[in-house]
Amino acid sequence: MKLISVLQAGQPVLAEIIDKDYRILEPSGGWPQTIQSLAENWVRFRNKQSVAGKSRPLTDICEFLAPVRQMEKVVCVGVNYADHAREMGGEPPEIPVIFNKFPSAIQAHRGAIRLPAITAQVDFEAELVVVIGKPGKKIARESAMDHVFGYCCGNDVTARDWQKNTPGGQWLRGKTFDTFAPIGPMVVTADEIDNPHNLAIESRVNGQVMQSSNTSNLIFPIDELISHLSLFVTLKPGDLIFTGTPPGVGAGRDPQVWLQPGDRVEVEIEGLGVLSNPVVTEPD
Repeated sequence: MKLISVLQAGQPVLAEIIDKDYRILEPSGGWPQTIQSLAENWVRFRNKQSVAGKSRPLTDICEFLAPVRQMEKVVCVGVNYADHAREMGGEPPEIPVIFNKFPSAIQAHRGAIRLPAITAQVDFEAELVVVIGKPGKKIARESAMDHVFGYCCGNDVTARDWQKNTPGGQWLRGKTFDTFAPIGPMVVTADEIDNPHNLAIESRVNGQVMQSSNTSNLIFPIDELISHLSLFVTLKPGDLIFTGTPPGVGAGRDPQVWLQPGDRVEVEIEGLGVLSNPVVTEPD
């Protein structure tokens, strides 16, 4: 299934994309109204007919919501493409580099990335995002992919000046400003993605291609990441794992490129659609 969350008559609803249309997954038909609930009950719903109701064109959608909301954890993986590690002046790590964003950083497709006044070096990072379905702790690598509900596009927006120039090398402040974790436009369930480790991934700023790679270049693949993370925390339905970004980010360019008000950032991943976000100045 290709799942979106939209605002309908002032209420968030879950819907399925079918070609260029969408259908509401009606609560009256027993459908959960959050990705988390659907993931928890996926065995029951995966073979259920979506709805017999009316299809509507995607162009009718007035407001997308983040497809996953109110998740417990947003876990991120740093320098998970070797070329990106080198463009940032380092070498590929021996174990995964882990940091996090707060859920308040989540932003929807078409929602604005807001630039705070206290940073002048905001960067873009196209990433494949894993949505956890089955909960687990100390997950064996050979069964780790059973814990994946689906995938979506993500943008690990980063204030480089706050990421790099803080005592103790703490990344959190530079990573977790409000709106600095756009995801969407949809979550595609794992059964529809033949190989998540062979997907073209690209970012564009104002139509110009900035990053272009493939998830086959991940240093630490998804199963290894899930197994490693679950040594430390219990993964739960709806938790997100940002898997890392390929080379081409603004900080690695000469001259460097920082997001500006009026820009538009797009992240496109094969089979997962295009996540698009305008860039604005954060209101006082």
